[in-house]
Amino acid sequence: MNDTNDFSGKNGKVKVMYVRSEEQDNNKGNDKRRGGRDDKRDDRRGDKRSGGRNDRNDRNDRNERSGRSGRPEGGRSERRSDNDRRSSSRDSAPRGEQSPWRTVSKPGSDELENDHGGISGKSQIDPEQLRKQRQEETRIYGENACQAMFKNRPDGIVRAWFLQSVTPRFRDALKWMAANRKAYHVVDEEELTKASGTEHHGGVCFIIKKRGGMAAETYLENAVDTDCVLALEDVGNPHNLGGIMRSCAHFGVKGVILQDAGMLESGAAIRTAEGGAEHIKAIDADGFTPTLNKFREAGYTIVTTSSHKGSQDIAKVQLPKKMVLVLGQESDGLSDSTWDQGDMSLYIGGTGKVESLNVSVATGIMLSQWWSQNKVK
Repeated sequence: MNDTNDFSGKNGKVKVMYVRSEEQDNNKGNDKRRGGRDDKRDDRRGDKRSGGRNDRNDRNDRNERSGRSGRPEGGRSERRSDNDRRSSSRDSAPRGEQSPWRTVSKPGSDELENDHGGISGKSQIDPEQLRKQRQEETRIYGENACQAMFKNRPDGIVRAWFLQSVTPRFRDALKWMAANRKAYHVVDEEELTKASGTEHHGGVCFIIKKRGGMAAETYLENAVDTDCVLALEDVGNPHNLGGIMRSCAHFGVKGVILQDAGMLESGAAIRTAEGGAEHIKAIDADGFTPTLNKFREAGYTIVTTSSHKGSQDIAKVQLPKKMVLVLGQESDGLSDSTWDQGDMSLYIGGTGKVESLNVSVATGIMLSQWWSQNKVK
């Protein structure tokens, strides 16, 4: 069989043939037809080992292999290499999606470069750096919460999702994000629920940079003569925290002491605060009692609250201008060690038909009393 007739055109050049996967059986047949020639070559090798071949046969074989017998030099190797490339391309394709043709990958595009801190597009930053960065971010949702975020800290926005119905009310935010290359998406209800992690998203969700808590010393550097700071011991319900932040913002309280300042960064707490979270500074309590002592040394009166122990009715006392109001969880109230830190102890009078008030409700009543007595403006 003459290989040149099979693979060469009229001009003598070797044709490149792309073989579809379903024709592999035909290729196997060709291998069988070429088997006779290969067997003869093996026989000749055997003769050489046995010493039966002469120099003339050796030269003829070398000429045949080097292409001087009339076949195009390199034709067979080119044909084999081409088959190898096609086989490699098929093997590298995912199972179930193998293509019979070799594909060429497109060069990288500038559009894949990271423009949004590793959040939008395909990140080009180190995976460990990306993981750390996402730990420093949180999701917030709710129309008032997101509007307040945009008004007070637009640079803290990383990415956003909107329902079409709320975009008219976020027109300024959308223009700003487009101008500052912040990623945003107008999506349907299902996708927004997935992005925010809740059905109570209010039509919008932001990924923002966490602020984190500040040290007590940092807060005290800018303390004023009339100031109320809230201290929360073991209060962790995000909806209660959101209600507390809303009351704090309404009555001019700027600092909240917590054992874990990150609790004020949850999406549920920020949504419940309805924009109030942007006016609150979280203060890290590196040990609750030592932190209270730092405020006492700075001139603050420590005011504890409880409905279980001997206290004064808040409606009958004058509250100090500079104080730390300490509240605990509803069920157990303040711990004994924290209770003992109080310079003054208060309770909210009522009918007694219920044991206590919700902690966020109690906070609102006490802050209202402090505000009305001290007229903070």
